[in-house]
Amino acid sequence: MMSTTMEHDPASEELAAHPSRLPTHPKEMAEERKSEPEGIFSPSVLHPLDPLTANEISLTTKIIQESSYFQKYLRIVTIVLLEPEDKSIILNFQPNTEIHRRVTVFIRDPVKHVTLEMIVDLTKKTIKNVLELTNVQPGLTYDEIIAADSALRSDKNFLAAIAKRNLDVNSIVFYPFTACYRDQSDAASKRRIYRPLSAVSYGNEDNYYAHPIEGLVITVNLDDMTVEIEDHEVVPIPTNTANYNPESISTPNNVPYFPNGVRDDLKPLIITQPDGPSFKVDGYQVTWQKWRFRIGFNVREALVLHCIEYFDKARWRSIIYRAAMSEMYVPYGDASPTHSFKNVFDMGEAGLGLLVNSLVLGCDCLGEIYYFDVVVNNNQGKPVLLKNAICMHEEDAGLLWKHTEFVEGRTQVRRSRRLVISTVATIGNYEYAVYWYLQQDGILNYEVKLTGIIAPAAIESGKTPVSGGLVAPGTYGPYHQHFFNIRIDWMLDGLKNSLVEVNCEPLPPGKANPTGNAWTAKETILSTVDQARRTIESKTSRHWKIVNPSVLNHVGQPVAYKLVSMGNVFPLCQENSSQYKRGGFTRYHLWATVFDSNEMYAAGLYPNQNAGDDGLLSYSEKNKDKSLVESDLVTWYTFGCTHIVRPEDWPVMPVENTGFRLIPHGFFDGNPSLDVPLPSNHCHMKKNSEECKRNDN
Repeated sequence: MMSTTMEHDPASEELAAHPSRLPTHPKEMAEERKSEPEGIFSPSVLHPLDPLTANEISLTTKIIQESSYFQKYLRIVTIVLLEPEDKSIILNFQPNTEIHRRVTVFIRDPVKHVTLEMIVDLTKKTIKNVLELTNVQPGLTYDEIIAADSALRSDKNFLAAIAKRNLDVNSIVFYPFTACYRDQSDAASKRRIYRPLSAVSYGNEDNYYAHPIEGLVITVNLDDMTVEIEDHEVVPIPTNTANYNPESISTPNNVPYFPNGVRDDLKPLIITQPDGPSFKVDGYQVTWQKWRFRIGFNVREALVLHCIEYFDKARWRSIIYRAAMSEMYVPYGDASPTHSFKNVFDMGEAGLGLLVNSLVLGCDCLGEIYYFDVVVNNNQGKPVLLKNAICMHEEDAGLLWKHTEFVEGRTQVRRSRRLVISTVATIGNYEYAVYWYLQQDGILNYEVKLTGIIAPAAIESGKTPVSGGLVAPGTYGPYHQHFFNIRIDWMLDGLKNSLVEVNCEPLPPGKANPTGNAWTAKETILSTVDQARRTIESKTSRHWKIVNPSVLNHVGQPVAYKLVSMGNVFPLCQENSSQYKRGGFTRYHLWATVFDSNEMYAAGLYPNQNAGDDGLLSYSEKNKDKSLVESDLVTWYTFGCTHIVRPEDWPVMPVENTGFRLIPHGFFDGNPSLDVPLPSNHCHMKKNSEECKRNDN
């Protein structure tokens, strides 16, 4: 479902009063998601890759409820579109072709202590391939978090722990955190658990993250709602406030403190497109500046781009079949009892798509915006509409290309315009904003912007944390890392692609290098899955090329795109740690496999309470001898950042960026943006050229 919003659309004013449809408190989240109407926001399905509609989600639940598997106490975790395994169905699809839709449903049975995984055929209205799994755990659900909140507030051991700290249970806030995996007692086969963190709130507008309760490790069994409390130490609760709304920043007790309040010297910046945007939208298909692709969305991965093509030489040339984030992993580096267990998979344990924001014009997106609405499921299997979940717009991106001939006094310059497709998710304390940038020169940029609130810790006055940074009196942020893995299913001028590594190396002294300055770009074919486990190397400017050996460009070389790092990190935990074992995909920056529809997620299908024996390590090892040469190639790129927390990250951290670039490398015969016109309303070159003509006459 789509909606278009102009810069001064009155509808955006109403939405601005509620900038996110996802309130902070889990009880509020669940109540809001239960309140959505059914069946009134379902567009018809026009393509096999269209996101699920409300009617399809309702039909899925109806089929399950009418089956022998249904019990009222079941928790429907996620309903995910099952895309066609046969790519020819998509590549040969015509508008009048019959569409066959299936979904995979993940359900938790808290009575039998099993996870149900089933395929529901929406076309035939049948259930098949039902698995009852005792050794895996699906992601957390809202309903479980609410029930756990209630269980904690009446647990005698928790009440005793806060009484020891002279705290009132009514002032306590529990904010969700997954159980992670400490040892075999946390194994998914033994119990279903989660470990919320706790803090003290001094009112509805208070930033409770500023008042963490240190020393408590809380474990809740989500099937039977029993509670375990580990009380390691009592640390004073930090008393400074750290509110960030405009009314609070000038309060003396606030950290930081701005005595003059909000700045008053910022002038308006208005972006307009009087003739409308340059892109066209047909259902979920977008065309813009020789680009064509499809928007996809699901509750686990959130934003997906399908069938990315570029119009060149009077035809559409394929580049990527499917691209999406496959996992996010955040291992913490603080060994203190309250924080040593923390290493989370935000997609597999929570669901990125379930947590997307409703984006607000002028705040999240600026200019003339096209919004895509999406529909997700709640834990009763009912559809929930998320308005403005995906934002698309054009923006100026500086210079595209320029050259001045000083002798002849002539200049040619073009400004770059790029298409931005973005979505933002709130996952507990952090916000993750995901951006695809499509450029006029054939480049694709992928960027993640991190913001939100660090998960802080309390520390006694006068002490300095070993593995964290002080941000306020008695408060520090534990060091941690953020890793992201992007799965790209390539289709570079067809489905038979290969992978090449490029390293820049100096030539040895001799006839070929008499002055010692010569170097070359050495290319190595990564011919098997085992060989395609690679790390970055800045000394050799290492990058990777995806090539189609059977399609040559006009200089006789295979057409290619190259993957270039925009900065990256290595995991810092020891190899015997739970963090290292669980985050197997972080050991290499680049992996490659041959397409398999069962291999979609870098940490595996069920990372929750998993010790780390699934995902890319498993995919790569079991197929290590498989050839990647002219294969249906899938690359998995891991990138991230190391967060050494600083005072400037408090109370809300400024955006930190990380990502990568996909750059044509012999895919085109030359600069594909030579035909970009001069800006008609801004560039003085055009005016000066017309004046010269008049003077000559």
